[in-house]
Amino acid sequence: MKKITILGSTGSIGTNTVAIIKNHPDLFKIIALVANKNVSVMLQQCEYFSPDWVAMKDKKSADILRIKLKKKKIKTQVLSGSKEICTLASLEENDCVVSAIVGMEGLLPTLSAIYAGKTILLANKESLVTCGDIFMRALSSHQAKIIPIDSEHNAIFQILPHFLQNNLGKENLKENGIKSIILTGSGGPLYHLKRKDLPFVRPEQTCNHPNWSMGKKISVDSSTMMNKGLEYAEARWLFNASENEIDILVHPQSVIHSMVEHTDGSVLAQLSLPDMKVAISYAMAFPKRILSGANFLNLKKFKCLNFFEPDFTQFPCLKLAIDAFSSGQSAMTVLNAANEVSVSAFLNSRIRFNKISEINSDVLISSSFPEPTSVEEILEIDKKTRIKTEKKILSLVY
Repeated sequence: MKKITILGSTGSIGTNTVAIIKNHPDLFKIIALVANKNVSVMLQQCEYFSPDWVAMKDKKSADILRIKLKKKKIKTQVLSGSKEICTLASLEENDCVVSAIVGMEGLLPTLSAIYAGKTILLANKESLVTCGDIFMRALSSHQAKIIPIDSEHNAIFQILPHFLQNNLGKENLKENGIKSIILTGSGGPLYHLKRKDLPFVRPEQTCNHPNWSMGKKISVDSSTMMNKGLEYAEARWLFNASENEIDILVHPQSVIHSMVEHTDGSVLAQLSLPDMKVAISYAMAFPKRILSGANFLNLKKFKCLNFFEPDFTQFPCLKLAIDAFSSGQSAMTVLNAANEVSVSAFLNSRIRFNKISEINSDVLISSSFPEPTSVEEILEIDKKTRIKTEKKILSLVY
């Protein structure tokens, strides 16, 4: 039985992970749960699983949860704050840690799990995007293991030979018979809109994804295709891929989640309905497969599967991310921080949708930091960039 801690248990990835564990109580046991401030969902999870530990980032929420658990005579211990979350990520009894906290908030807990030599099921792409070299070196030096649970990276992971699965980021793709990795993306809910319509897009439109059920931030990133840009960066690190070894295709049906092109001309693909439980269950049970709870794919229902090259004019955030990765770690950290702030501003109706890419670009171009050599330096770049981005937003007229 695998003992699991879930970082971000009340979010989309977390609740899907919980659903899988409910269906396989003989295979998995929850040791600890971590969330920000969603007391109602966390209370339900504690009632069902009675984990040893819970941590809420928000202290007030932790206090409320502690009172509610006491009334229900549930003995789960409740902690609060970033330091305690990192402690739960590195518990000795953990077999694996699901890293599903959104954004840079997930960086330090994920690194704590790595330093403790755990198996990390990674959904928090930002920690790898902003901290790639340090992240990958830490995995190796602490004998930790990573299995991606983003649908695209998990699809690639499923297709790779066993040798590469067990040596992520360390081996040469070409020497192992792989010509390129093909990342697919739906194009998001705004793919068919014309550029002139983008300034008038409302937050609720971006959160109405045609295929996937996701959180608000990642839904906006899907709409700008920044999400695919972050996934590009993540794939470069995870699979040790060069610029020439990754392609991106828009695939509106979200049936093929990614492909691997081999040197003999073969292209292998992973197909399933767009349900995160497929990727999560594979990572949880690896190297075995278990019932995920997702519906099965019926190809007879699809008249065609379409693929297009992404339009960088319509999706400038995607090009920004690709170029930032080539510029270095500091540029990628700046872009990620600027994007988190600008997306939050859009969701709170402080800026128009088209301003997200403009703000990201302006902040990236006007920033100059030396390449970071430590987590502390990365966090400082992140902090300064957020301040700069907020000032930029305040200078705009809505």
